[in-house]
Amino acid sequence: MQTSKYLLALTNAQSIEELWDMHTRKMASYGFDRLIYGFTHFRTSTSLGDPDDFIVLTNHDASFLEEFLGKGLYFNGPMFRWALDNEGAASWRMMTDMIDQNVLTDSERKVFEFNKKMQITAGYSISFRSISPRAKGAIALTARPGLDQDEVDAIWAEHGDDILVMNNLCHLKIMTLPYARPNQTLTRRQREALQWVGDGKTTQDIALLMGLTPATVEKHLRLARDSLKVETTAQAVLKASLQNQMFVVEA
Repeated sequence: MQTSKYLLALTNAQSIEELWDMHTRKMASYGFDRLIYGFTHFRTSTSLGDPDDFIVLTNHDASFLEEFLGKGLYFNGPMFRWALDNEGAASWRMMTDMIDQNVLTDSERKVFEFNKKMQITAGYSISFRSISPRAKGAIALTARPGLDQDEVDAIWAEHGDDILVMNNLCHLKIMTLPYARPNQTLTRRQREALQWVGDGKTTQDIALLMGLTPATVEKHLRLARDSLKVETTAQAVLKASLQNQMFVVEA
């Protein structure tokens, strides 16, 4: 698919699943056959927030994900640490340079050796710009087995600007699409009640608008808070909004 047609199709994607399938196939055409994308709205100075609130998209196999994500290896990955503190694109040559200079910590070396075992040895990382200090997103583009970093850097020299634009646009599009873990998905009634709260309506107002009793409205709001794992309705409105579960044509 030509880049212009791909970008048009990407901007018209109606779901995360459609977008991700399209993007993984496009990146594979450049030699990046395994991707992992992560984003959080809830970063603080000491934490990335609850992992259950992360947006994570990947086509890596389960054996890699079980260790890298499930056991938290990602947090000590050299390129992950780079992505937290920087914006733009970086070659994974940085990791081999750190190995050569013997500056990796024991935890970072453990991640490096694990990646090497999984044939994750060459690629690029992109850290996206955010207007909020609470938000952070990045994507790791892993080159297919058999490509070394010299070859990957050559690909980037020729196509890097296009690849960067496509990933930036993919990231921005993800921000507009509904995304929630299965156990955090709101029902239609829960979403409707939260939307009325977001519009400034009282429980009595919402009961009249929805044709329910105030007690039933309170039940929907309580279940929404439980689903989203928050304590207050105001937090539920914020979180549902950030997940694009509210005020959308289809959620």
